[in-house]
Amino acid sequence: MMALIEPHLPALQVVIPLVAAPFCMMLGRGGFAWIFASVVSLVTFVISIALFTQTYDGTIISYHMGGWAPPIGIEYRVDILNAFVLLIVSGSAALVLPYARSSVAAEIPAERQALFYTAFLLCVAGLLGVTITGDAFNVFVFLEISSLATYALVASGAWANKRALTAAYNYLIMGTIGATFFVIGIGMLYSVTGTLNMADLAVRIADHGDSSTLRMGFVLILLGIGLKLAMFPLHLWLPNAYAYAPSAVTAFLAATATKVAVYVMLRFMFTVLGFDYEFQADTLRMVVLPLAIIAMFAASLVAIFQDDLKRMLAYSSVAQIGYILFGLSLLNETGITASIVHLFNHAVTKAALFMVAGCFIFSAGTSSISKLAGVGRDMPWTTAAFVAGGLSLIGLPLTVGFISKWYLVLATLELGWWPVALMIMASSLLAIIYVWRVVEVAYLQPAPAGVTRKEAPLSMLIPTWIFVGLSVWFGVNAMLTATAAGRAASALIGSSHILWKD
Repeated sequence: MMALIEPHLPALQVVIPLVAAPFCMMLGRGGFAWIFASVVSLVTFVISIALFTQTYDGTIISYHMGGWAPPIGIEYRVDILNAFVLLIVSGSAALVLPYARSSVAAEIPAERQALFYTAFLLCVAGLLGVTITGDAFNVFVFLEISSLATYALVASGAWANKRALTAAYNYLIMGTIGATFFVIGIGMLYSVTGTLNMADLAVRIADHGDSSTLRMGFVLILLGIGLKLAMFPLHLWLPNAYAYAPSAVTAFLAATATKVAVYVMLRFMFTVLGFDYEFQADTLRMVVLPLAIIAMFAASLVAIFQDDLKRMLAYSSVAQIGYILFGLSLLNETGITASIVHLFNHAVTKAALFMVAGCFIFSAGTSSISKLAGVGRDMPWTTAAFVAGGLSLIGLPLTVGFISKWYLVLATLELGWWPVALMIMASSLLAIIYVWRVVEVAYLQPAPAGVTRKEAPLSMLIPTWIFVGLSVWFGVNAMLTATAAGRAASALIGSSHILWKD
């Protein structure tokens, strides 16, 4: 049986959640839909583990949809890079759904929960499809599937706060603009090459050489994906979307959506677009890199002055995206390794922290930092999870945050940019300030008189602490993630024509 299934795992990775979504809607009230969605997410996680295991040694899996060989047919192509991202997406979904049982029940009416889990599965299917497909137009199609589902998921927060509708609308407008830029850029690549298969695109673009059409396609793709991944200053949709979405949605999106967009940028910048050495390298070094550095400081400064915990963490995410873009803009193997490993490290850290925020909302009825005075005594396990996640966000040794910043510092020192290395460490000090604000309120201020708060339920605490445990485990033993990221970076460099050498 397994021998029959195994060759089709790339297709099943996307088909299972995509087909399961409408069946989820038919299950009626929330309980059955949640069980069904949880099982489906667990199956996709198992499949992603199998694909990661097969590609860990550098093997590339090429699956031809319908038996049609590329470039005429649609190819699902799995290597160590996208297998790593598949693991992040499916693993996050498998952990967020157990957490969602209590959280969603408290924030969304029972008669609407089946629709919520349907949209969740569509979002998972879209993100997995973006990651696994080897067809450029299919990237756009799956990007829109995931985006449309995400808009609905963010809007579902309106049952708790009507501002979620405005946040979802702003997200929709910005996302649509980004998707339009992206698909026009893809069209320009197609007009030059006559193909949409990404591997074939890379070959034909290299043969074609530089042209103004390719340059404009590159710029439009960069802008489109920049909007999707909330690259500073194109991030304005993200804080409200994260702040007003249901807690489970925020945790899942923070762990996955921007990470998949970064993967798309990596894939197009280093695998597909290799037509001009100076133009692309200069764009990344002179445009993206300075914006990434500004994001690291500006977003962290804004986070310091936020009273709402979810908004604070949202601005922190913009800063962390800055770290990721900074690494890939260095255009050396260590920098790209840092970016890829930080995809995982930031996913587990920020998922844990947003889950903590959801626990506060569930038990204390608020995510306002000023109203969480003394919560460390009433909710010790939840608050301890925040402290552990916060230490990882800062980059303390023995956490995954330290691993990411270690590689970033090494990458800058390889280029002789020691002042920039000092800037990375200085930006971490800003994280200390906004994390300490929460710790101070939770532990050092007395609880308001007459306020009773109890610990969050185990169904929410256990997934939260699993993410916290991962952030510590892979901070102590980063062999698996660092090796996978290093091999992915090496493969990207091997296929790239744009890396400069001093």
